[in-house]
Amino acid sequence: MKEKLYTIPVNDAVNANDECPICNAEQSLENDAIEYAIGPGASYMESNIREMTDKNGFCRRHFGMMYKYGNSLGNALILTSHVHKVSEDIKKEMKSYRGAKGGLFSKGGTSNVEEYITGLTGKCFVCDYYRDTYKRYIATFFHLYENDTEFREKIKSGKGFCLPHMGELLHEAPGYLKGKLLDDFTSELFEIQSRNLDRIEEDISWFVEKFKYENQDKDWKESKDAIPRTIQKLTGYMT
Repeated sequence: MKEKLYTIPVNDAVNANDECPICNAEQSLENDAIEYAIGPGASYMESNIREMTDKNGFCRRHFGMMYKYGNSLGNALILTSHVHKVSEDIKKEMKSYRGAKGGLFSKGGTSNVEEYITGLTGKCFVCDYYRDTYKRYIATFFHLYENDTEFREKIKSGKGFCLPHMGELLHEAPGYLKGKLLDDFTSELFEIQSRNLDRIEEDISWFVEKFKYENQDKDWKESKDAIPRTIQKLTGYMT
């Protein structure tokens, strides 16, 4: 199948041949979003972007990534206006708060302050920035699986997926594949995962065995980076 512009990122992720191509694609999108939020382009200096970051803030993961990025002034500017917005909003909610004795709770039995905090912690500018593109990547993955024999063979012979993305693919597959193709995908995915979980288990087990005296002069085989690869296979990529 001739490569098209929208298929390039997904093909590149598969060609990287690491522990999970979906991790690879998502990490690339996430890094681009962090770059946009805090990088040299200074999007946080634009009033419409600052309005969104003030309102939505960032999840704990992406606040951490932005801090590690190294733009101290940019982080401080974002935090200054965001914490001001949060402080104003939560003070308004606290003024109208009534405890259990007052009985003035909002729907569902939670207070307005609790609802505000829950709503805020469920928002993130970076997550929102790349979410739609990520969804298109998943759609492209299934499009290529259905229509590109070479792509399908790469998946079958590859290193499989992390468990979270395996679960996501199983959940999303019925929306893109039907009938025998869906059954084939499921059975192939299970075979791929079984084979690669065996591989990971062998690598991490040999890593442990290498610390035994009788194995100290033996080859590491593929186990030197077994710890981060095993973690990724179980939980997804680490920042």
